[in-house]
Amino acid sequence: MNIILVGMPASGKSTVGVVLSKLLGFDYVDTDILIQRSQGKCLEHIIAEKGMEAFLALEEEICSRLDVFNTVVATGGSVIYSEAAIRHLSETGPVVYLKTDLPELSRRIGDMRQRGVVLKPGQTMENLYQERVPLYERWADFTMEGESIEHTAERIKAVITNYIESCCTSEEES
Repeated sequence: MNIILVGMPASGKSTVGVVLSKLLGFDYVDTDILIQRSQGKCLEHIIAEKGMEAFLALEEEICSRLDVFNTVVATGGSVIYSEAAIRHLSETGPVVYLKTDLPELSRRIGDMRQRGVVLKPGQTMENLYQERVPLYERWADFTMEGESIEHTAERIKAVITNYIESCCTSEEES
C-alpha cells in the first residue's frame, strides 16, 4: 500500500511526505522530482520550454506508470488534472489531501512561475485555488488541514493505521 499526498503548491506535500515516510518506515517519492529527472531540468524550465499542455502530459505519463509499494508519494499540485494519473495513484493506496487556506498558501508560495506551478495565462492564485480544490476534495480519502508538519504527519499516520486495521478486519469478517 502507498499513501498519496495531494494539494495545492506550497501545501506541504513534500515536507510532510518525508516526515511521514520516516514515521511509517515507508519509501518516499516526489513526482515533481521524477519529472525533473526525466527531463534534466527544473519544472519552471520544462513548463517554459514545452508549455503547459506538454508538461501536463508528461506528468500524466510519469504518474500513470508509477509502480511503487509501501511508499509515500508526494504529487505535484497539477496531477489532479489527469483522471488517468490520479485514478492510478488512488488504486495503490489512500489519497490524503493537505488542505491549506488561500491566505497561507499565498504567504508561502512567493513567485508561482519560479516555483514551476502550472498556470493558464492570466490565472491568479485565487483562480487556481478555486479550480483545484473541488478536484482534490473529489479524490481525497482523507483531508488534513493546516497544522505543523510533524503534527500533520502524526495525524496521517494515525488515520492510515486505523484505515489499514479496518480494512483487515473487514476482510477477515468476509
